[in-house]
Amino acid sequence: MPFRPVRRQGGRTASFRRTVHAALRAVCLLCLVCGALARPAAGDTLDFTTIRLGTGKEAVLVVGGIQGDEPGGFSAATLLGTRYEIQEGAVWVVPNLNFPSIIRRSRGLHGDMNRKFARLDSEDPEFHTVSRIKELIGHPDVRLVLNLHDGSGYYRPTYIDKLNNPRRWGQCVVIDQARLEDVFMGELHDEAHAVISAVNKRLLAPHHTYHIHNTRTAEGDREMEKSLSYYAVRQGKAAFGLEASKEFPVELRVYYHLQVIEKFLHQAGVRFQRDFDLTPDGIREALRENLGVAFAGNRVFLPLEDVRDTIRFLPLPRDGAARAVTSKPIMAVLPCPDQDERLCIHYGNRTITLIEPDWHEMDESLDGMTVTVDGAKRFVGFGQVVRVYEHAVVHAVEGFRVNAIGLDSGRQDESGMRLEHGVFQKRFSVDRQGKIFRVEVYRGTRFAGLFLLRFGDTLRVERDMLPDSPGRESALGF
Repeated sequence: MPFRPVRRQGGRTASFRRTVHAALRAVCLLCLVCGALARPAAGDTLDFTTIRLGTGKEAVLVVGGIQGDEPGGFSAATLLGTRYEIQEGAVWVVPNLNFPSIIRRSRGLHGDMNRKFARLDSEDPEFHTVSRIKELIGHPDVRLVLNLHDGSGYYRPTYIDKLNNPRRWGQCVVIDQARLEDVFMGELHDEAHAVISAVNKRLLAPHHTYHIHNTRTAEGDREMEKSLSYYAVRQGKAAFGLEASKEFPVELRVYYHLQVIEKFLHQAGVRFQRDFDLTPDGIREALRENLGVAFAGNRVFLPLEDVRDTIRFLPLPRDGAARAVTSKPIMAVLPCPDQDERLCIHYGNRTITLIEPDWHEMDESLDGMTVTVDGAKRFVGFGQVVRVYEHAVVHAVEGFRVNAIGLDSGRQDESGMRLEHGVFQKRFSVDRQGKIFRVEVYRGTRFAGLFLLRFGDTLRVERDMLPDSPGRESALGF
């Protein structure tokens, strides 16, 4: 399984250990689920992921990303799935239900998925996705469903102005009816009222107030009859739509989503811990850190927090994109459209970097190299990031050659050479600051793997790397 901890812990700074720990945790969780990892499938479509947290019998299902241009919802679900520990109860998280639309920042590439739950033709491109999420909703262990959205303006029961009125959706908890008979948390209005009463005590500004929006769906709302939440209600499950305002930046939307989610979890009897501060700054940091991707069974690892716009001539096997494993479920590695053989690494609806692959057959007879780092000899596994303060020397292995990318030595094999920061050309670094460099190992023409040398102290990451690409949120289609 990729992201092997034995090879990833030694010699790293705390920030890199956190990156790997989060990636490991996400990947281990994803191994248990019925969804797929973030990778291309037939026709370059992307399947959704289900992350199961906790060991309780009765589960809360949280769904994000049903509409791809609502980054508050899918980002909040991602943090819930990767940065929370469930201590009592169970939470199932689908952070990327409409993954292709997330990647392309579209409300829906094939129409609005949140209007496909009443009836749907089997020829619809999203029939399989909708059928599978219906199966999850109907699972006997699921007792509460939370569907995350970003809504326009601010919902208000009476008209105030064009941003504050009954036709807006932001800052509300949506219910389809006031109550469900003989159902866990079936007093929908009362449960929602308890939640918003608690959240409204933690507002960052008075006009962020939450309200309950009862659509009274069964009384003739033909559009809401087609929604995911009403499908859940028809299956006898308590269901709520959670709407954060699109007037907010992504970290503020996530702040309110998580406030509301946590209150619902408390009411459902779920106990949990998270490993970041529930503040806009804490959320921004949590969304920006722990970005990474591994290829070729962890023989190639790239930290992405401060990655260059393009990584050139990265040695990869031909199935590199299909086998890529990312540290967050809303990340994906896909062929770039109209970019020859380049690969695009996506984070939500933002493209982090482009990769120009150097395709190679693989040699897997070697797991890593012996390296003397600042005078101490150690084994460095492929896929590892090694901190170097002064110099490193890669020891020779018979039959293999070392290529330090950015070092112009004139030698075919650069094992045994003193590798200092000053000998590398900055433009060949993985990161923008010129501190991280690739050391690649080959057996003849076959690629064995690479590790990274990171020179100096902690990186000063200043790039605004969030999963929301700035720009106008789309209508249906692209």
